[in-house]
Amino acid sequence: MDFQITVGERGDRAARIYQQIRDAILDGRLRAAEQLPPSRELAARLSVSRNTVALAYERLTAEGFLSSRVGAGTFVSGDRPGTRGRTAPAGTGVRPRALWADAEVFGLPRPARPRFNFSVGTPDPRLFPWETWRRLVAQVLRPATFRESGYDEPAGHADLRAAIARYIGVSRSVRAAAEDVLVTRGAQQALDLIGRVLIEPGDVVAVEEPGYPPARALFRSLGARVVGVPVDAEGIAVSSIPVGARLVYTTPSHQFPLGTAMSMARRAALLAWAQRHDAVIVEDDYDSEFRFADRPLEPLQSLDRTGRVIYVGSFAKTLLPMLRMGFLVAPGSLRAALHAAKQLTDWHNELVGQIALARFIDEGMLARHVRKATREYAQRRATIATILATDFADWFDVLPSSAGLHLCAPVRPHASIDVASVAAQARQAGIAVDELASYGGGPGLVFGYGGISNVDIPAGLARLAGIIQGFQFWRS
Repeated sequence: MDFQITVGERGDRAARIYQQIRDAILDGRLRAAEQLPPSRELAARLSVSRNTVALAYERLTAEGFLSSRVGAGTFVSGDRPGTRGRTAPAGTGVRPRALWADAEVFGLPRPARPRFNFSVGTPDPRLFPWETWRRLVAQVLRPATFRESGYDEPAGHADLRAAIARYIGVSRSVRAAAEDVLVTRGAQQALDLIGRVLIEPGDVVAVEEPGYPPARALFRSLGARVVGVPVDAEGIAVSSIPVGARLVYTTPSHQFPLGTAMSMARRAALLAWAQRHDAVIVEDDYDSEFRFADRPLEPLQSLDRTGRVIYVGSFAKTLLPMLRMGFLVAPGSLRAALHAAKQLTDWHNELVGQIALARFIDEGMLARHVRKATREYAQRRATIATILATDFADWFDVLPSSAGLHLCAPVRPHASIDVASVAAQARQAGIAVDELASYGGGPGLVFGYGGISNVDIPAGLARLAGIIQGFQFWRS
């Protein structure tokens, strides 16, 4: 491996070479079994005598940092001393803004590899069409695909934008042309771009309560004053939105985390409120592709006639989070600003994945995958709902939900359960399950079914029921 060494014009050059190689090994820049250049080659590169390099190598070998093998070369020793960090200790150096010094940590503590994974928002990678995706990527990675090397449009590859517009137009009745679509690195970047373009420090942003914590934290990081607005059986309580709110973030198709859908009357009221108060609505449609009952209501974006709604979508739930692919659909009045914000942030997403995803959509593979995955998730959802309605009926209610990848189970009004203790004990027992309180709700649990097979669900819930019964026994 080539690495930088500075020897200077005067002084002990062998000592400088020794010190810099030693530091690189201790810092982990040079790893165990990594080969160093031959002494003659390194000497020529540094314009020093071979003997100078040899002295440094000999000292490092004597101290156990290097080892030599006849006919093979000089290597970093596998039994070298432990590495040390390269950065200054946490308490020294420059400090972040106060907001980031107290940055929120998202997600609950979970086992590294839970035996029973009821985590929220996790699709099953075993359902992903790996061979199909590999074939598409291989087709893209050909010289003919990239005749010119350069940066692409900030809004995303033209083929993918057109494919997304067609797909959401058919599957979700979203009114969008290709030029209305901006490709992002997941829904979170879409929210970040929207906030950069629309929010001034001190602006009020209304979010659902309970709701999606990363959205709340992101808007706070941009200087907004974030206000939680209660949610009822019909969706966000429009009458409780602060009058001066600049932006309202909502999940109307499958409220996160409660799972209910916003009623048509409430949708109309929210759109009217936004027009009266010159506000923007961000509609996050994060996982409604997986629908198990009822016809979906029209999205706010398709009902909007005054250019107030920005529609945000993601492929993290339908495909895989690791692809980091999402999008937004914005009114034409915001297009130029959002494109500029995307260019300043990271210019554009990588092109290979974009082109592969465009073909995946256009050839009908995404729709086929969603149908297949929906059938599997429907079985898991039904299994969880049935067991919760029987074995957990004394402790939890199950909120109605016809879409998505999780079910919400608040504690029944007269049940006495320490949910935090139950969740903590569950994690120790290899069960990953989220507390409703972690999303700003009351006592309860949220059960995801993307990360657990249908076969494992009964055993996982039986173990959880045993934990709850154990707490009940000790209380009695």
